[in-house]
Amino acid sequence: MKKKKAAVDLKSLWERTGKVPKTASTSVPAVAAAAAPPSSLLRCLRFFLQQGLAFQGHGEIEESLKEGVFPELLKWLAEHLEGADKAVLENGLSDPQITSPNMLKDLVSACARETTRRIVRDLGEENFAILACLLTDACHNEQLVVCLRYVDKKGRVVERLAGIVNVENPDASTIKGAIESVLRDHSLSWSRVRGQGYDGVGNIRDHVKGLKKLITDESPSAHYVHCFAQELQLALVTVLKKIDACADFFEQIEFLLSVLETSCRKAQMLLVAEAQQVLEGLDPKKPFSTKDDAGYGFHYKTTIRIYVLYPTIRSVLIMIGEDCTQGMEAVKARKLLAYFESFEFVFMTRLLFNVLGYTYDLSRRFRIFRDDFIANAIDFIGLSNNELYTLCGNDEWDTFLKDVTAFCGKHDIKVPSMDDIYEPVLRSKGSFRKVKNIHRYRVKIFTSVFDGQFQEFNDRFDEVNADFLLCAASLDPAKSFYHYDKDKLLKLARFYPKDFSRKDLSQLPILLTRFIADMREDERFRDVKSFVELSVMLVETKKSLKHPIVYKLLKLVLVLPIATASVERVFSAMDLVMNKLRNRVGKQLLYDCLVTFIERDVFMQVKDEALVSFPSHCRSVKLQGASGC
Repeated sequence: MKKKKAAVDLKSLWERTGKVPKTASTSVPAVAAAAAPPSSLLRCLRFFLQQGLAFQGHGEIEESLKEGVFPELLKWLAEHLEGADKAVLENGLSDPQITSPNMLKDLVSACARETTRRIVRDLGEENFAILACLLTDACHNEQLVVCLRYVDKKGRVVERLAGIVNVENPDASTIKGAIESVLRDHSLSWSRVRGQGYDGVGNIRDHVKGLKKLITDESPSAHYVHCFAQELQLALVTVLKKIDACADFFEQIEFLLSVLETSCRKAQMLLVAEAQQVLEGLDPKKPFSTKDDAGYGFHYKTTIRIYVLYPTIRSVLIMIGEDCTQGMEAVKARKLLAYFESFEFVFMTRLLFNVLGYTYDLSRRFRIFRDDFIANAIDFIGLSNNELYTLCGNDEWDTFLKDVTAFCGKHDIKVPSMDDIYEPVLRSKGSFRKVKNIHRYRVKIFTSVFDGQFQEFNDRFDEVNADFLLCAASLDPAKSFYHYDKDKLLKLARFYPKDFSRKDLSQLPILLTRFIADMREDERFRDVKSFVELSVMLVETKKSLKHPIVYKLLKLVLVLPIATASVERVFSAMDLVMNKLRNRVGKQLLYDCLVTFIERDVFMQVKDEALVSFPSHCRSVKLQGASGC
């Protein structure tokens, strides 16, 4: 049994490697300077953390020629540096503890601790909202990402990573407990929570209602706003799942990808080249899945590529089907080709191209509204409703059918008469009652898609018409506070009984009148168009001190989340940091690396002195770790 190494005392190690003379004559400044780590080492460490790089590779031991990326880089710097820093670095590298895992863990922990401390310090005593998302990471562990949304001292809306927690058997109470542990680690309480938002596409969606209630019980002012972009996507998913023609289309596209991917390994050079072009266009790394709601986010781009690459895909399927050496792949290709060359396939491709394209554009715009959202989002939803209603009109149908017919004529695809009886392509005739093509394609598919989307859109965004969000929109500064409504803002203040006393509420009508008059008279506020711009300008002009009650109301509006983009970016970062070189990284070290990687702008402000000013065994902040694998 090997003895467990004691925790490394950073200061004493720098003193020892820097060869500081421990005599009474040694001045305090000299000792402090020598006790600091070489700046080159910390620069290397910062570079690795900011880029999400692994410090060690596989099978790297002291006797090997390659000792690891980090030690190799330090040695290279020691050979090429000039001056005092080179001497200190060379002396440090002579001690194996300098590049030991324990030392690196302590330094990384110090970096994460100081980064987190800066975030909590920046939050101060402000109220905040919770953003949470529960998804499965690359190692098949359920990870809950928790971010905080607040208004900083400059009036800007900030979203910061608060914690990543490994959650087993997630349910509403477990998720709530995980969020509570993150808040407790940062000495934050439920009483300061003023908003909550969750990703409705991931595994958390089944627990949102229960979780929302549990948190509202802890903090009644923690108002819930669903991610608008995710609601829009879920509305589309719900509609498409109810239409059999859409389900058949997606199933055949998934089948198409599997056939092309397999045939590339066996086909001739020409076939390989063409199929590779198709696969690059379709992006099989993000395949369709009728079971995965989040996958619909990629369907728009894939549908475009199918439409553009149609001749190439068709020629590849023909070559596979005619190649007797392909075996079962040839049989699959011939069956798929029968659907691929049908009018129904072209009809569905063009229809989903239009619907998914429109929805994709809406979702993208909703994400733009995440900082200055409410009035813009409400107006945009009303406009979108009207556009959806007009998309299924007579003129749109005639134009759409002409486009499909022209595409079929260009590629020699038979166009059936709309007055003939519909003949299914993939199913037996007995599975459909006899209807004309016009009824099948226009009523059952075209109109059903747009009507269903219109109905789902209204149902899911019904909460947007609630008093709360409409009241919040009354503070929108665009067009010289065009949406201003004193009564609605008074009603909004009553949603926050802990933030506004009876005295505040009695004075608020007069304060609002003075505030609006001041804003409209001051030329500096005439070009302000969003909530965030208004908040920043109030701080810059120090009018946030002149109108503290109204500014408090504005900050409560700003912390309300409309999108969960922050937590989604954390999972993207996890894919980069949790790579094959970190397949055995512990929970704490992985989270420390994620904090410094995700919050790079905060980490860059951490001073070198803060990283070695504490003993490694005395950490004042216990961070909740993410799971490694």
